[in-house]
Amino acid sequence: MKEIYKKDNEKYMPVFEHLSELRSRILLSFIIFVIASIVCIIYTKEITIILQKPAIGIKFLQLAPGEYLFVSIKISLYSAIIISSPFSIYQTLQFILPGLTKKESLYIIPILISSIILFFIGILFSYQFLIPITLQFLIKYGSDLIEPMWSFDEYFNFVTLIILSTGLCFQIPIIQILLGITNIVKWEKMLDKWKYIAFIATITGAIITPSTDPITQICMTTTILILYFGGIIILRTIKT
Repeated sequence: MKEIYKKDNEKYMPVFEHLSELRSRILLSFIIFVIASIVCIIYTKEITIILQKPAIGIKFLQLAPGEYLFVSIKISLYSAIIISSPFSIYQTLQFILPGLTKKESLYIIPILISSIILFFIGILFSYQFLIPITLQFLIKYGSDLIEPMWSFDEYFNFVTLIILSTGLCFQIPIIQILLGITNIVKWEKMLDKWKYIAFIATITGAIITPSTDPITQICMTTTILILYFGGIIILRTIKT
């Protein structure tokens, strides 16, 4: 591979080699995604059972021809995206890492790893805690008058919205750290604006948790605030 060296002994690649490497990494990420999709399609039934588990006592209906078929495809694709995302992020990191300074590299690797871990913790939190509480409220509300029978397509969209939204909310500390280490927003200012964040967290919690029970919304709002203050503590530790 032809390489160009400058006076400061830094290594550079020609533009076409950059594009070639980018294409190779995108292709490799796509291959992993396809493999993950095939595996998820094979185990669609098992994944569906896992998704249905929080909805205790609910009978799911197929309200349109082929509804479950199309939902199965969506389940496989969404699952494959989540499963293959760490590998895709790794390929992205390997592509941009040579262009970063040593100081930037020291920050970017732990941040990306922490981002992935927090995202999966958010998914687990929503599945184990948030979704069951929300569903139990929705199931019990009016159950003495109306028998709950749900469309699985609508249920899947509902669960997916909560899972992905919660996973993204768990990225709050990562965003704070990025803003802090680049000196865009200092941790003192973040701490000073906590009341506004609490208000935004309340609205966000109400949006993420479609149920109207206050317990679920309070749990989500409290989680967002814990993540926010946790980000401040981490940022203060890094800056000192």
